[in-house]
Amino acid sequence: MLTFEKSEQPLLIAGPCSAETREQVLQIADDLSSLPINIFRAGIWKPRTKPGNFEGCGSIGLQWLQEVKQTYRTPVATEVAQPQHIEQALKHGIDVLWIGARTVVNPFQVQELANCLKGVPMPILVKNPVTPDIDLWEGAIQRFEKAGVSQVMAIHRGFSSYNASLQYRNHPNWIIPIELKRRRPDLLLLSDPSHISGKASLVGEVAQKAMDIGFNGLMIETHHQPPQAWSDAAQQITPIELKEILSHLIVRKQFTEDVIKSSELEYLRQLMDGIDAEIIDLLARRMQLSDRIGALKKDCNMTAYQPDRWNEMLESIRERGGKQYLSKNFLAALFEHIHDESIRRQIAVMKHSDQSANH
Repeated sequence: MLTFEKSEQPLLIAGPCSAETREQVLQIADDLSSLPINIFRAGIWKPRTKPGNFEGCGSIGLQWLQEVKQTYRTPVATEVAQPQHIEQALKHGIDVLWIGARTVVNPFQVQELANCLKGVPMPILVKNPVTPDIDLWEGAIQRFEKAGVSQVMAIHRGFSSYNASLQYRNHPNWIIPIELKRRRPDLLLLSDPSHISGKASLVGEVAQKAMDIGFNGLMIETHHQPPQAWSDAAQQITPIELKEILSHLIVRKQFTEDVIKSSELEYLRQLMDGIDAEIIDLLARRMQLSDRIGALKKDCNMTAYQPDRWNEMLESIRERGGKQYLSKNFLAALFEHIHDESIRRQIAVMKHSDQSANH
């Protein structure tokens, strides 16, 4: 039974976005054969946003993956979205299946696929849904686990947005996979730099970011002639470019064996824990002031939310934080949460005062 364990070296999955022809698949597999690739990937059925685009070669491509597996002794993987996809993949001896972002958004569809895989001894990779919904992502993972799938892994491929980032095709929103890692430290978490970046030039940068955070592996789309690729041409890199990325990739460790540095790290963490405790105490004091302000606003028949006051506060916070070399975006996001909680408490005070007056 094929399984993958956490290792000091990242799990590497590479291959073309789509299997286009037998010659193309075998050429890329041959080009990758000298690299430390754990799984060869290729899309057989491609869910496209609009009809008319290349939607995959279909089941014939599974024969090409079979040939890759036999020739290069490398496990092979493809995406499945329907029960018949699973049936065909299992029939052709595909080793690993992944569930795409568009599929994960639909719990009914995910459950249908999980039912088809009950007790099947093969790894399943679950990409995050297109929307930044960690519960939906974790729920899809749990559906396959409850079906008895031997190993479930997660793939972070970024999140779609109407206001798409100018830098990335899919916003990474790193806090979502970090939270999944916190909830499920047992899971292998892989990054898909190709879909996050949308540009070949950014793949290496995103891959390194994933290693810095502590991801367990990478899935990178690789094509021998990216400009001629039939799908996602802009984000695919050549095997030579992949080799270059891997040669410069710094894999971070979770722990250090250096006793002195470990002691220093523990000391700094204790200092940080102390500051965190002070922050909590200060927030509690701030919210007590919010309660008093809420009572005064109630007595004066004023609204809880004062936009002019909030804008003045935000500008002052950004200016002061800038002098301390703190990110203005970080401060804005932090104090928006604090301000929202303050307004919530003020409204609660006003409501309580109204109810008391009525009685």
